[in-house]
Amino acid sequence: MDLVDSHSHFDQAEFDADREAALERAHAAGVARQVVPAVDAAGWPKLRAVCASASGLHPAYGLHPICLANHRPEHLDQLRTWLRHEQSSMRPPVAVGECGLDFFLDTLDRQAQQFYFDAQLRIAREFDLPVIVHARRSVDAVIGSIRRIGGLRGVVHSFSGSPEQARQLWSLGFLIGLGGPVTYERANRLRRLAASMPLEQLLLETDSPDQPNAGHRGERNEPAHLREVLATIAQLRGVDETKVAEATTANALRLFRL
Repeated sequence: MDLVDSHSHFDQAEFDADREAALERAHAAGVARQVVPAVDAAGWPKLRAVCASASGLHPAYGLHPICLANHRPEHLDQLRTWLRHEQSSMRPPVAVGECGLDFFLDTLDRQAQQFYFDAQLRIAREFDLPVIVHARRSVDAVIGSIRRIGGLRGVVHSFSGSPEQARQLWSLGFLIGLGGPVTYERANRLRRLAASMPLEQLLLETDSPDQPNAGHRGERNEPAHLREVLATIAQLRGVDETKVAEATTANALRLFRL
């Protein structure tokens, strides 16, 4: 099995004590590659170091809407400089992100979120990189920004929207990432989407250390658990796991140019 965890925060402090062991477990489960997106500018150096420490870890750099209080307008210029410098590094950036919009938390200023999101979309277009998008209760607004700016490709991770929104994203060159939430039996709408959507649009993810699978409630999530996401989606589609694995890995390799 050759799998790509398309969204893993493997640089976060939750993995500091056993990162090497977690990586070994991932490899044993067939997860050969991870895309590791940033959340704020202060974390870029550590993320770079973690990705350089082992094969198969691919960095993405951006400004997450949840960390809005940490962001400053000058970080956007710093992002451009960082991306330009890192293009020639041993682990060049494979995407801009994690960026996006979060309308679930009322404490986050929507106008400020929009400012940083639109700016990062333009940076991604400028550098010809895909974007890794966070869209919590904001899929329509995210689609609006993607349409308005244009010339983009990427993934909306941990997708929780409708089949129609998924189709709109597909028409705009965007894949969708599914992870732990699809393993919950009560996630009926998400499971119906996983069963019927085009395999060519699907990426597998864990969002480690967050969003644990149904069998790991209350635990730290980790990339090795991607196999359970794969098994669930294959079962929902009524196909062999190998078919889903091959398609989603090919999608990740193509999108991120791994």
